Amino acid sequence: MTEGDVLQKRLLFLSNIVEKELRHLTTTDERLFSKPLTLEKILQLENEVELSEKVETFASRFARLQDTVGAKLLPQLMELLQEKRGVMIDNLDWAEKQGWIENSDHWMEIRELRNKMVHEYIESEQEMLDALNKAHHYIPTLKSTVEQMLNEIKIRVGLVE
Repeated sequence: MTEGDVLQKRLLFLSNIVEKELRHLTTTDERLFSKPLTLEKILQLENEVELSEKVETFASRFARLQDTVGAKLLPQLMELLQEKRGVMIDNLDWAEKQGWIENSDHWMEIRELRNKMVHEYIESEQEMLDALNKAHHYIPTLKSTVEQMLNEIKIRVGLVE
């Protein structure tokens, strides 16, 4: 098996993971935001176990998908195309030039949201509400990016013409 074959196999594996992560995130997003998320609901998180679990699941799935796409799938796709990988913002700028992401600055905002929701403890209920609603707003951006990159991978590994 050649190095190119190994890379293609890895990209197909990551593609399957990303497709699954997007499906799970979309389902959770639809459940959590079936009705507008309000401050009143956030204030009830400690008493509302089901809502609390939806919020936790949404934040986790949002973070996981963003991380898998930005830190794993994009660098592997760049390697397949023999592009020099750099720091995250440089990779995102390059992906924007390819038309795979709409705006690299928005992706950096998504990354900051991920860090805020996963790595920081948000004490303010209003901050939590704002972060969750902003993440919800970015779901179409994530979906579009995933679709663009997966299509490119399928073309490059010969699954579609």
